[in-house]
Amino acid sequence: MATDQYVPVAERSALEDEGRTVVSEDGKAIALFYHRGEIHAVDNRCPHMGFPLTRGTVEDGVLTCHWHHARFELEEGDTFDPWADDVQTFPVELRDGTVYLDPDPEQSVPPATRWRNRLADGLQENLSLVMAKGVIGLGEEGEGFDTPLETAVKFGTTYRDSGWGRGLTTLSYMADLYPVLGVRDRRRALYTGVRAVADDCADQPPRFQQPAFENRTLSKNQLKGWFRENCEVRDADGAERCLLTAIETLPPGEVAELLVTAATDHLYLDAGHTLDFLNSALSTVEQLGWDHAPGVLAATVPRFTEATRFEEQSSWRQPVDVATLCFDAHDRLPELVAAGEKKSWTEPEGFVETLLSDDAEAIVEALCDAIADGATRAELTDAVARAATRRVAYFTTNNEFNDWNTVHHTFVYANAAHELTDRTDATELYRACFDGAISVYLDRFLNSPRAPVPEPGDSSRDPETVREELLGSFDEQGAVNRAGRLVSEHFDAGGDPTRLKRVLGRGLLREDVGFHTNQNVGAAIRRFDALDDPEERRLALIAGARYLAAHTPTRRENEQTFSIATRLHRGERLHETG
Repeated sequence: MATDQYVPVAERSALEDEGRTVVSEDGKAIALFYHRGEIHAVDNRCPHMGFPLTRGTVEDGVLTCHWHHARFELEEGDTFDPWADDVQTFPVELRDGTVYLDPDPEQSVPPATRWRNRLADGLQENLSLVMAKGVIGLGEEGEGFDTPLETAVKFGTTYRDSGWGRGLTTLSYMADLYPVLGVRDRRRALYTGVRAVADDCADQPPRFQQPAFENRTLSKNQLKGWFRENCEVRDADGAERCLLTAIETLPPGEVAELLVTAATDHLYLDAGHTLDFLNSALSTVEQLGWDHAPGVLAATVPRFTEATRFEEQSSWRQPVDVATLCFDAHDRLPELVAAGEKKSWTEPEGFVETLLSDDAEAIVEALCDAIADGATRAELTDAVARAATRRVAYFTTNNEFNDWNTVHHTFVYANAAHELTDRTDATELYRACFDGAISVYLDRFLNSPRAPVPEPGDSSRDPETVREELLGSFDEQGAVNRAGRLVSEHFDAGGDPTRLKRVLGRGLLREDVGFHTNQNVGAAIRRFDALDDPEERRLALIAGARYLAAHTPTRRENEQTFSIATRLHRGERLHETG
């Protein structure tokens, strides 16, 4: 039925003769097609990459774009190809030989809902461009953080039988990095996380969650004991039911205690990944709300039941049996904690250097003495994290490239242990201090000799120039020490650390880096934010910059995809530009 919104756009006779034409209304290019005696109007921009649809073909009711051969049902605009999206259609009427159309029809689905659905489509089909469009579209609709995060978390915890993995951990790291970044890089970060989830779930069977127990009167100690025992014998189903019951009946801090205890019952599980993945999952629950805890935390169970236990590794048994040193220290914890209960610890001078020494027994005794002297979990995990940061900052490029991963794992593990002190007061977090410190000890040869790290000084250079050079250093292969020097100089020049962190974020997000690099730079920035001492803060970002420089540049294919999605959202004509 005709309404005042309809406007005249073409004569029927001319359209019949030509078969197609383009009209412009309200700034929109609209394609008109005459096919099988009917008139159809669609957005002339192909929803995939913006190619003019009037340059395509119509056969048997199907409109085909000639650029990438996306196909659309002409009458309603539905696509045959999920990677292309549906094309918008416009109502038309014929009045006295003149074609009228409504250039602004009421949308059946609100824009934010449409972009959320497209993001879900991109996750399901693992389509990078569709995911990028979804993240950008949600950002424009004011839902640029919560909706992409929630959508990807639900997908990742549902469609990966192996549970919480690298994809969801990357997403968590990107969510934590989000507030540090500028607007466009925030969207890059979420795109990076969402894409990692899709990659991790590709070709995986779905995950079916176990139910909680009906008994709601079980105590914390009972559930904690059952959960640990099921993890011990690698029974994922039993462990999951215990955990879900705990989530239903216990406060968040006690649930975190149960998980941390199981994560430290064995040494340095899965090269530190188990503790870091747990920390990331708990961070995600904090971002989304406790009602997401069952799906998120249950997905971590395979990290406990399938993990490699490092007391079974020869490096933890020979030539020094450091595994026994750790377990003996774990056994001493009740008496050590009791001894330090009413004391206040002052970190001895040179404590971190002791942790960096080549005497495993002295390292363990220093930690035991600290606990007996009243060192809190937060204080001691922070000291171990500072030692682990130095292993990355001092990493010498004389080592094999893969050795970067060794110091990286220790650093991320130690950082996760420290961050977990904000989530639980579990005594078992002291175990992570011993495990982390021993891993620092085992990494000692990777600092032989120590890489040169500039001492604090003065610089008269413009901090902006330093930041530009730092970003440029990531364009050069192997500019590891140069990146460290430029970060140090930025501090010497009195530069704004917030802008420096944004440069590191930009350098990270434009690259096709692997999981560990996303972890490392994100953890370095979080480490900076957790510290007060200026020299320690400087060292944290030096470590992150050196690691990033070692792993760049890359092909930047994902940045190209994100750029294409951004330009399409702006309405640029990609087919007309180089």
